[in-house]
Amino acid sequence: MTEDARPEVAAWNGLVDALRSAGDKLAADTAGLDPTEQADGFRALVRGLSNQLSRFEVDRERPELVPFNGWRHKFLMDNPDFRYWVTEVRGHRAYRLRGNRGDASYMSVTVYRRTGGIGAEATARIDSDTIGFDDDGAFEIVLGGTAPGAGDRLELPEKAGVVWVRFFHDDVARDEMGWCSIDPVVEPPVPPSIDAARFASSLGTLAATTSMLPTIFEMSTKDDLDPPNVLRHWSEMAGGAVFTEPGIHYVRGGWQLGPGEALVVEGDVVECRYWNILAYSRFLNSLDFRYRPVSYTGTTATVVDGRYRFVVATEDPGGSGDWIDSEGRDFGIIVMRFLQPADAPPLPSARVVRLDELRGE
Repeated sequence: MTEDARPEVAAWNGLVDALRSAGDKLAADTAGLDPTEQADGFRALVRGLSNQLSRFEVDRERPELVPFNGWRHKFLMDNPDFRYWVTEVRGHRAYRLRGNRGDASYMSVTVYRRTGGIGAEATARIDSDTIGFDDDGAFEIVLGGTAPGAGDRLELPEKAGVVWVRFFHDDVARDEMGWCSIDPVVEPPVPPSIDAARFASSLGTLAATTSMLPTIFEMSTKDDLDPPNVLRHWSEMAGGAVFTEPGIHYVRGGWQLGPGEALVVEGDVVECRYWNILAYSRFLNSLDFRYRPVSYTGTTATVVDGRYRFVVATEDPGGSGDWIDSEGRDFGIIVMRFLQPADAPPLPSARVVRLDELRGE
């Protein structure tokens, strides 16, 4: 067998070629942008690759819940007001999920089946309305298998492959974070040290997903530019949103601002379980939430007479509304999430104003 005919060599070369192809497309797509945005595009590509590598070696017999979308691993509309844990399972196995909700105002466990590419469909779920918690917030859920004598159980439907655990936090700066772990109900046999065919296949999946990222960046922002500075209702499974939480209604729009300009977003608070607003780059990464005000929840936002007001700008508007730091980007994306709203949220108004005029209002 020649070196090129070896499956792992072919898969590795495919990954290298995919990285080169993704880089070439991203370079072409960002050619007209300023140097900061050009570099940020490649940072988003590296973060996406890093996210996938953090879950590359998967053991579905002994799965591990991996924290998802930390600041080094931002990937397709991350959300710093949520805490995500992700694992892959086998639909015919049984597992025990344990954890603690911490100060999360809402929690859900959702099972998905893959539908091709990076697409997915939710097939089973349970949330904090029905999960049994003890006085300290601890919980235990059996996934799959036969129903236990007592406690919570979540079915693993046929072809179930991915489990997401979400903790919705009102104030991540002050809340105690939720956590979770997973173990098989029945101890599985010791696996082989490596499954060569599966390893080659995983490299192929990594290559395919990475190669799609520049196209996702490009396609998912088209509506945000046509026209900009307008907020729209957004389908949860379109434009880059995958493995979404059922029951979330999205509102989304892009800003296009010149020097000294700001985007004012105003609207009425709607009856829902939870809501937040968050700013993203054109590469679908949240902006720098570690050091800048780029997201608010229904708890941290300033609500006056049932209304909110956010100002997207390079500088603090000085009391004219909750400031969303644009990081000096002339283009970016705003996404609002409304969990289980009583009715479809009315679209907020959005208007471009001069920052100095806004301060004088």
